[in-house]
Amino acid sequence: MSVKQPMDGQYDRGIIPSETAARKEREGEDFKETPEAKGDMDTTAGYTVDQEGLANNYAIEPEMYYEEPGDLRKKEEALEAQRKQELEEVNDTDEEGDLTKKKDDRGKGVGVI
Repeated sequence: MSVKQPMDGQYDRGIIPSETAARKEREGEDFKETPEAKGDMDTTAGYTVDQEGLANNYAIEPEMYYEEPGDLRKKEEALEAQRKQELEEVNDTDEEGDLTKKKDDRGKGVGVI
């Protein structure tokens, strides 16, 4: 058995919350509508409207801005190249001449785990 909820801004057929009635009167045809984003920043991404027409504006993480468009990409490429070089050095297994009768200069493991 399913109970259908009225979709006209209330949960109960006979009771209309005062704040819902006041908002419906104040907002008119914009009642229960999500506002459109104005300008170049989207300020409506966290905006929701429930069945009664009550608005919730949840916090969202804004887009990150850099001084120059390619700053982050260049940093990531440099870090990737540095990491690649480190891995090559760690995994270098050419140990010819590192083992002598007096000392053992070979690596102590298999590289990076």
